[in-house]
Amino acid sequence: MKVFRILANREIRHLFLLISLIMALFLLLAELCFLFLYQRFSPRIALLTLAAAIALWTSCCRYFIRQDRIMEHAVSQIDSFLSGNARARIECDEEGELYRLFHCVNSLATVLNAQAANELREKEFLKNTMSDISHQLKTPLAALNIYNGLMQEEAKDWPAMEEFAALSEQELDRIEALVKNLLTIARMDAGSISLEKTSENLAEMMRNIQLHFAYRAKQEQKQIVLSSPNEVSLFCDRDWLMEAIDNLVKNALDHTQKGDTVRMEWRALPNLVQVCVRDNGSGIHPEDLHHIFKRFYRSRFSKDQQGIGLGLPLAKMIIEAHSGTIEVDSTPGAGTVFTINFLIPTKL
Repeated sequence: MKVFRILANREIRHLFLLISLIMALFLLLAELCFLFLYQRFSPRIALLTLAAAIALWTSCCRYFIRQDRIMEHAVSQIDSFLSGNARARIECDEEGELYRLFHCVNSLATVLNAQAANELREKEFLKNTMSDISHQLKTPLAALNIYNGLMQEEAKDWPAMEEFAALSEQELDRIEALVKNLLTIARMDAGSISLEKTSENLAEMMRNIQLHFAYRAKQEQKQIVLSSPNEVSLFCDRDWLMEAIDNLVKNALDHTQKGDTVRMEWRALPNLVQVCVRDNGSGIHPEDLHHIFKRFYRSRFSKDQQGIGLGLPLAKMIIEAHSGTIEVDSTPGAGTVFTINFLIPTKL
């Protein structure tokens, strides 16, 4: 009942108790006065005092029940707003401190809506800008790649020219990777990428990643080793998750030397699937561990001059879009391990 609910409030209980004590004291004093004047007690005074007490209690109950209904409506509107109804507002046409509070809540909701709309416009602007820049750069990059390929063919008899053409190709690849990563991050920020998840065999995905880097590993005299059981399935978007792990393997190759090893491991635990990319390279300085997932972050301790600081942030965004987590553990001079955890929904 409403009465029991309002009495759950300690201050309201104390108020009713105080009213009862005041009415009891009034009755006692009135009866004592009547006794002093007429040498007898008056039942009429007791009845009138009881009637006044009941009227006072009833009035207070009606007032607090009405206030409770007003608060219920306010809470329901706030819950509606938090659930996504941007138009939810609390009625505040009356005067008083409570309605002043409701007016402030409504003003806060309006400000939050305006901020959300501004953020949405900014994300849309960023997405469109990055998309335009990317598309504008694709055409000259494609032309430059063609011209560079022709130069390499013609420069076989000129070692210096051939070397410059090879360096030019590396820089073009870097620009192409930068444009691709910037466009992907802008699209993910704007929420315009939808994951198409299916049940995938992790071993097959890891073998494809190994093949993708096989030529580079051979050229740099490094090893990429797979070390895990074959039958582990994961519900994921194959292409996006492979791009995330690609970035982790690339980062490992960037920070290892001739003869080093990059190892990819995966396993199914009771309530999650875990993927690890570990290397025995240069490691990460402790000062950098809390910053490596920031965009464009470049360590003052790193000897890598080719990285642009987008691979790891992009990997983290993709993994978190899969409701996963990524952690890093590293010892300078001994290597680094990136650990990705995906909760298994059926085990929750």
